[in-house]
Amino acid sequence: MEGKNNNKYSIIVPTYNERMNIALLVYLIFKHLRDVDFEIIVVDDGSPDGTQEIVKQLQQLYGDDRILLRPRAKKLGLGTAYIHGLKHASGNFVVIMDADLSHHPKYLPSFIKKQLETGASIVTGTRYVKGGGVHGWNLMRKLTSRGANVLAQTFLWPGVSDLTGSFRLYKKSVLEDVISSCVSKGYVFQMEMIVRASRKGYHIEEVPITFVDRVFGSSKLGGSEIVEYLKGLAYLLLTT
Repeated sequence: MEGKNNNKYSIIVPTYNERMNIALLVYLIFKHLRDVDFEIIVVDDGSPDGTQEIVKQLQQLYGDDRILLRPRAKKLGLGTAYIHGLKHASGNFVVIMDADLSHHPKYLPSFIKKQLETGASIVTGTRYVKGGGVHGWNLMRKLTSRGANVLAQTFLWPGVSDLTGSFRLYKKSVLEDVISSCVSKGYVFQMEMIVRASRKGYHIEEVPITFVDRVFGSSKLGGSEIVEYLKGLAYLLLTT
């Protein structure tokens, strides 16, 4: 990465049953961020599959100052996982990303470079601009995601092309501010975060990414999440 970068990046990774993915994710983060000061904060919600044991082995390999395991007793939701991770973050920037390898760490240098070039408060990965895309989804899942974004664009005009994505870089102070005003859970949470940030006037930039459907494990998106999304859209329409 060009120029001197004195920032520290805290990468918050919520996990639930990601034993098959977490070691490869950590390896790829270290591979792609060779000249960057960072820490990985794993917030595990009591995974029964041994995710935490794998993370403890990774701590022995990479150091418990680079990989922080900050578990919770049970599944408590994505928003509270980020809040929990933030309490332990020592960086002045925070990355949020999924543990299932749908967000490839190879994009992290692009996020950091974009922020350094623009001074943005938030850099978000987007599937819906040139250079971005989705791999491994069936037509129905693509239509559902695209439809969700078109609906939100139509009603909320946030100035961001991918509202439901969850691969983002925040200034820590901005994430703390935005997350404190969010009430949504689940699938809607990411959308509320970016809409609130836009309404607050924060500078948001985008980087094209290709989202890859998870290799191991099962997707946590179902019909109930789609219903919650529609309810959340109506809520944001009325409150922002």
